[in-house]
Amino acid sequence: MKRVLITAGANGIGLVTARAFAAAGYRVWVTDVDGDAVGAVPAGIRASVCDASDEAAMRDLFAQIAAEWGGLDVLCANAGIKGPTAGIAEMPLDEWHRCIRVNLDGAMLAAKYAAPLMVAAKSGCMIFTSSTAGQFGVPYRAPYVAAKWGVIGLMKTVAMELGAQGIRANAICPGSVNGPRIDRVIDAEAAAKGMSPDAVRAGYASGTALKRLSDPDDVAALSVFLASDGARMISGQALTVDGFTINPDP
Repeated sequence: MKRVLITAGANGIGLVTARAFAAAGYRVWVTDVDGDAVGAVPAGIRASVCDASDEAAMRDLFAQIAAEWGGLDVLCANAGIKGPTAGIAEMPLDEWHRCIRVNLDGAMLAAKYAAPLMVAAKSGCMIFTSSTAGQFGVPYRAPYVAAKWGVIGLMKTVAMELGAQGIRANAICPGSVNGPRIDRVIDAEAAAKGMSPDAVRAGYASGTALKRLSDPDDVAALSVFLASDGARMISGQALTVDGFTINPDP
């Protein structure tokens, strides 16, 4: 039975992805900083509290995975936060650093400690959660955008470094995905722009060719596919799940 770790897997897209992997027959381990959410993870999914940006905690997590599971087949480096919504002239440096630390440093730490387990097995798949913000600039979201662009660069480098060891790396770039997280993003952007949340949401949808937002299941389905043998020649790619963004700032 293949083994998958999903960081930030007790909430939102991460939890939907965890359920999808479990349904596909994987052993699933999720982490999250939200202890209440970890406690509510469905039976059959291993869960633990862990801050993806804390190197000591991540090192201990992977040591525990090695001890209990003996290795790891799939990593979903999914942990992330939306960061501040502010113009660059008003950007608080401490909030900038926190956003970079969770979104980019967290992805690097996950790859750093997953790599030895996968190299030992000469196989593995790393899936990084980036964003369409990692492909376009987004006003008032500079730290998030910078981090998600960085995740794509990290992924491509990992794919180059570890490919000869049988390890693939790809990034998923969701657009706006229905759920509580995008609701918070929309509310913050509406406040920053002096618009109503409904107007911002309508703008997000109208900026895609399909004229609608994605669902978490759309992202989860791609994750399961990328981990499968059907994707054995797909590596180093940033794959978008967004209904085809044609106007990133409608």
